[in-house]
Amino acid sequence: MTKENIGLKWEYAPSPEATDHAKINKQYELFINGKFTKPNSKKCYNTINPATEEVIAKIADANEKDVDLAVTSAKTAYDKYWKKLSGAERAKYIFRIARVIQERSRELAVIESLNGGKAIRESRDFDIPTAANHFFYYAGWADKLEYAFPNKKVQSLGVAAQIIPWNFPLLMAAWKIAPALATGNTVVLKPAESTPLTALKLAEIIQDCDLPPGVVNIITGFGATGAAMVNHPMVSKVAFTGSTDVGKLIQKSIAGTTKKLTLELGGKAANIVFDDAPINQAVEGIVNGIFFNQGHVCCAGSRLFVQENIAEEVISKLKARMQTLLVGNPLDKNTDIGAINSKEQLDKINNYLKIGVNEGLEIYQSDNCSLPKKGFFCKPTLFIGAAQSNRVVQEEIFGPVLTIQTFRTIEEVIEKANNIPYGLSAGVWTDKGSKIFNLTSKMRAGVVWANTYNKFDPTSPFGGYKESGFGREGGLHGLAPYVNLI
Repeated sequence: MTKENIGLKWEYAPSPEATDHAKINKQYELFINGKFTKPNSKKCYNTINPATEEVIAKIADANEKDVDLAVTSAKTAYDKYWKKLSGAERAKYIFRIARVIQERSRELAVIESLNGGKAIRESRDFDIPTAANHFFYYAGWADKLEYAFPNKKVQSLGVAAQIIPWNFPLLMAAWKIAPALATGNTVVLKPAESTPLTALKLAEIIQDCDLPPGVVNIITGFGATGAAMVNHPMVSKVAFTGSTDVGKLIQKSIAGTTKKLTLELGGKAANIVFDDAPINQAVEGIVNGIFFNQGHVCCAGSRLFVQENIAEEVISKLKARMQTLLVGNPLDKNTDIGAINSKEQLDKINNYLKIGVNEGLEIYQSDNCSLPKKGFFCKPTLFIGAAQSNRVVQEEIFGPVLTIQTFRTIEEVIEKANNIPYGLSAGVWTDKGSKIFNLTSKMRAGVVWANTYNKFDPTSPFGGYKESGFGREGGLHGLAPYVNLI
């Protein structure tokens, strides 16, 4: 980016994605034993569009009795037929789900953006295709488990209780459901209370694909619903993606039981730029790593480390790139940054912005960026001159907020990057392969990207260290948490 176009912002005509093809019911019930069922609680709550604050639909709130019905249904389906099916037969069902997700991808992308607030470009080009790809990938493994685990006898576990967050509703469902089904388990899944719609659409797809009743059950509700799932005696496996605090509670609650557990929790990723890096490419990677997803990613590159002698240039180019970012209607194809998922999350982000200012950090926000008057929106923000001791550096904000620190040596940046409770992901920007391999061997992060950021593939495992959790999802490694090996 040259000095001449710093601050240049093109004016685009609105280009909203149509919504009339997306069928959303006014009220959704619980998907148990292959059909939608009224909740025993007789309670429901509203799910909203965070960009407009308007109610989209009423959602059933499952109580403990509903959870018991779902788990019992899953256990019956497991014992009666699913564990007895051959891998090839299971693969047919999983493959069919993948194909229907592809066929309905436009509808799913619109619903994802309506309910979650993320830009339609992210939902359309990444979330939905990657969700379908995970089902395709694990359909391929279903009849090849003896090759995944050579010289071992592979046994399924039983019922898997799966709880997913609001940042990638359909993709997280795919990450969890696909390997569980491929390995012969049945599922009870709970989406986040604020983003249930694509999971409920997935229930419709599962119904259309004639999956045997009870193999996948999708129930909705709040924390009490999730706790009832985790503690149910017929559950053999728990998979949770969400906050570190809730993950610790789950770990405590199943201690002393035989339940298997995987946790994918918080993150505060280091994105490291060396002086031999392709700077323009790195700047775009930085923006992709923290701003295009509203910072709503556990692996978001929210801590930027720039080598001292290029810091001024990188920060200048980053500020210029931020001037061009469009914040607004998630369904507009021009939008770079959509809505924050909820008022509670926006309040949390704004509180951290105050904390950063009170800690004496230099704050930068684009003066070209105007926010819609309604909805939950936040300007992309830089905190410049941050230190390791700052709360905005140490604590997960989960918003479009980037802290910037400088470093001189490799040893210094490795120590700083690792000096944090989390260890989910990291990024490295350099033209030296030896430097990349040196860092990847010393960084305590589950995933390290080199000269790119936020690249995902169904064949690659994903997971963290320390307070970012344990276990892996994706790839061959993603099968292991759902089997016993003898």
